[in-house]
Amino acid sequence: MKILIVSDTHGRHSNLDIVLEREHDIDMLLHLGDVENGEDYIEAVTKCPVYIIAGNNDYFSYLPTEREINIGKYKVFMTHGHGYYVSMDTKSLRRAATARGVDIVMFGHTHRPYLDVQGDLKVINPGSLSYPRQEGRKGTYVVMETNCTGEACFDLRYV
Repeated sequence: MKILIVSDTHGRHSNLDIVLEREHDIDMLLHLGDVENGEDYIEAVTKCPVYIIAGNNDYFSYLPTEREINIGKYKVFMTHGHGYYVSMDTKSLRRAATARGVDIVMFGHTHRPYLDVQGDLKVINPGSLSYPRQEGRKGTYVVMETNCTGEACFDLRYV
């Protein structure tokens, strides 16, 4: 299974279109917020299940602010992260994820990629496709793939 994980597109779809063309064989797309009214577009151009949550800039959105889903054997907690103060560190988010009993927590908001996949709790931030803030300022996303035994691996990729 191949899952595309993105965040913080802020209504700009040019890099998302590039990534969807490049990663054309995805089985699921996860968007971690700040889609800014782009959810209908994303759902229209994607031919697989799409899970989108609201971020701090998704005003008047019908999207949920958090979501738990199952991907194979993994329980996944999706949040934009601003309510957990992720711009400072991931401690509060990790506590919440542990309390929920999840295996993977995914967040956005910082516009900087972050992958901590060692240990029992995997913490993933794909960064931003539209407004990256890390050194080099290249748009980023994460591809999660599960192998034949259901084990997940994560790959940070650049646009």
